[in-house]
Amino acid sequence: MQKFKISIVKLKVNIHSLLYMDLTPPFIMFNPYCHCVLLFLWTSLLFNLCHLMFDYYNSMLINTVDEDGNPVPLGGEFQLEENEHFSKLAVNTQQSNIQVPTNVYNRDPDIVNGVYMSEALNDIFIDNFQKDPTLTWQYFGSSTGFFRLYPGIQWIPDENGVVTFDCRNRNWYIQAATSPKDVIIVVDVSGSMKGLRLTIAKHTINTILDTLGENDFVNIIAYSDYVRYVEPCFKGTLVQADLDNREAAALGQGSLCNQAIMLITDGAMEDFQDVFEKFNWPERRVRVFTYLIGREMTFAENVKWIACNNKGYYTHISTLADVQENVMEYLHVLSRPMVINHDHDIIWTEAYMDSVLSHGILLGVVGTDVALKELMRLAPRYKLGVHGYAYLITNNGYILSHPDLRPLYKEGKKLKPKPNYNSVDLSEVEWEDTEEKLRTAMVKGETGTLFLDVRTSVDKGTRVMFLRNDYFYTVINETPFSLGIVLSRGYGQYIFIGNVSVEEGLHDLLAPDLTIASEWTYCETDIDPAHRKLNQLQAVVRYLTGKEPDLECDVQLLQQTLFDAVVTAPMEAYWTALMLNTSGMDDGVETAFLGTRSGLMRFQRYTGIEKRIAKSFLTSTDKENMFTLDHFPVWYRRAAEYPAGQFLYYMPRQETRGRGHTFTWQTHTHTHTHSNTHSPSQNTICAGRFYGEVDGSVMTTLIRMASAHKKKGDILQPCDTEYPSFVYEPSVKETNSIIKCGRCQKMFVVQQIPDSNLLMLVVQADCDCSRQYSRITMEPKECDRMRSQKIRRRPESCHSFHPQENADDCGGASFISLSTSLFFTCLTFAALVS
Repeated sequence: MQKFKISIVKLKVNIHSLLYMDLTPPFIMFNPYCHCVLLFLWTSLLFNLCHLMFDYYNSMLINTVDEDGNPVPLGGEFQLEENEHFSKLAVNTQQSNIQVPTNVYNRDPDIVNGVYMSEALNDIFIDNFQKDPTLTWQYFGSSTGFFRLYPGIQWIPDENGVVTFDCRNRNWYIQAATSPKDVIIVVDVSGSMKGLRLTIAKHTINTILDTLGENDFVNIIAYSDYVRYVEPCFKGTLVQADLDNREAAALGQGSLCNQAIMLITDGAMEDFQDVFEKFNWPERRVRVFTYLIGREMTFAENVKWIACNNKGYYTHISTLADVQENVMEYLHVLSRPMVINHDHDIIWTEAYMDSVLSHGILLGVVGTDVALKELMRLAPRYKLGVHGYAYLITNNGYILSHPDLRPLYKEGKKLKPKPNYNSVDLSEVEWEDTEEKLRTAMVKGETGTLFLDVRTSVDKGTRVMFLRNDYFYTVINETPFSLGIVLSRGYGQYIFIGNVSVEEGLHDLLAPDLTIASEWTYCETDIDPAHRKLNQLQAVVRYLTGKEPDLECDVQLLQQTLFDAVVTAPMEAYWTALMLNTSGMDDGVETAFLGTRSGLMRFQRYTGIEKRIAKSFLTSTDKENMFTLDHFPVWYRRAAEYPAGQFLYYMPRQETRGRGHTFTWQTHTHTHTHSNTHSPSQNTICAGRFYGEVDGSVMTTLIRMASAHKKKGDILQPCDTEYPSFVYEPSVKETNSIIKCGRCQKMFVVQQIPDSNLLMLVVQADCDCSRQYSRITMEPKECDRMRSQKIRRRPESCHSFHPQENADDCGGASFISLSTSLFFTCLTFAALVS
């Protein structure tokens, strides 16, 4: 902090000296007509030199020393402290710092001047965080490439020591900097475009595509002696520029806002003036950006003329290293109308944005992250019932948040985002909406309700439930988002609330066998920094005991939790009595547990860790069986679907690879409290395996038999992933069948076990059908993604043209232009002097 302030003071002193010291070269004193202009240029030059003396904290160099133990330039001591609010990262909440990509010179005058000008944001960031402690990251992305981030952190390069992050490539920056756009990329593939030129051209195309988002439309055309579409199925169309639609044909009208042609060539024999006069002049609604590839400059004037006379920009790309910076120039041109209008649009992408603009030049984009879980907390789990949930979608129908959206995959020990994680359509998870009534209404921003009979998969697609869901939806004002709430009929309509005293409830809440859902918000611990180290149970206790009266807590949820703690307290005594009475407990029972709608759980261990088979029962990584922000536990949801008093036996498939096998059996009571018991399986050979992996012939026949009892279309099959599914018809108490396998026949009998979800299967073992029937696994089969063009809602704001924009700034060699007003001022000054 001190280093930063000292540098500012030094800079002010230097500027002050410039204004009062006689720094004019002697030859200027004898030429009054030149004196004013040259003095201005001389002062500007020295002012820029002073900016070069300005130091800043580079997030990659902080706390780094050289071989002599001295801080490296732009480094120095930068205090970092682990902060719970920022994902336990080491941060500095009193100071922002600067990240610069490796391919950008961190002492470039534009970088240093931009860092200096944005320094005032540091106090604004700190003030914002003090006013609203729930804020997370705040940042400013500059058009020159630097990234100011608050709070300051240590930026870690990749394994090669390179920082490839460039804020200007991020979707939030591009959407905030420009309006939606239709882009046609025209690439020269003639005989001269070979080798390195063609490689540069392809890299240029990919870089342009990387700057497009889901509100943009694109197509690519190649030309030589004839014209062809790079993707034939895109012929005559504009394709929405998301990841999926770059791989599939889709008809589209475009964004109906900015329109641009990107011409990539190594030269133009003519300027095609007659073509532009006929189709684009005088309005020049379609901008033309030209990229001259290679070192040859023979036809550069024609290529530049095309851009400058169509409100575009011309750049020369001679090496692969030039591509990134030159492609970004078109964004600055498209931002001019918004800049001149002083339109500070709020852009919602993955984060909240606000563009910072001045005098027709885009300075950058400033924004703050909004965690999706903060939005989803507006619909608490306990109010939605056992199967209820909330979800968010964008104006394009893409999911922002949904319990069935799993955006990460595991590669080794690391979790990585799936390639299309941010372009999953609502129809791909709510796939029972076959007529897309729900999707269409939400994308159009309507408010309403409808119901659907759905089959929902749980336990990672291995089990299925049949539900009737009511969908409630509405648009979120001043955003491109719509919110949906789903309530399953029979749940969520009533809540048990009892009148218990705080003292009585606290006594039972503090029992050692009790926990509450750690991801739920019983009390808001993120507002006051002093509360951030408290878990939810600790916060609840401190609030109820009066030690933290200022905590913001959900009174209704606390009342329900205290009631559940009192009502379920006798279970602890009952379980303890069973444990003390060895004759009253069946051999092998390890754990008894229950859960309530308020997120409360009780559990009792009956064996020590040394004898326990299920050593990892309900760990923090076992999300499927925990109360989370997204869902109730699997065992809770499945037990709720069974009549009261029936037992549900459940064996997690993932545990079958361990050293032992465990059953879970569950019973459902009328108070929506689910109690369960863990016991080891007696069959240690096939327990926990999908039966199709053991005997494909019998499983195939069972699936066919189950499908025959259902109406057409009742087979579980999501749109992009197919799971084999067997759902037994409850009304069939017993059945049998014969399978013909070549020279022998296999007979089997299936019988329901009363008051449970178990089936007893007896199979004739002396007939091998493995040649006729292959094994059936539970591995999902990827199917084709949906490829039809879907309804979307275009963003409301559009800034495509402005009569005052400077179309003469269209690229090429840099030059110094004389200000007219400054010139006349100098003439007046010279006349007075003479």
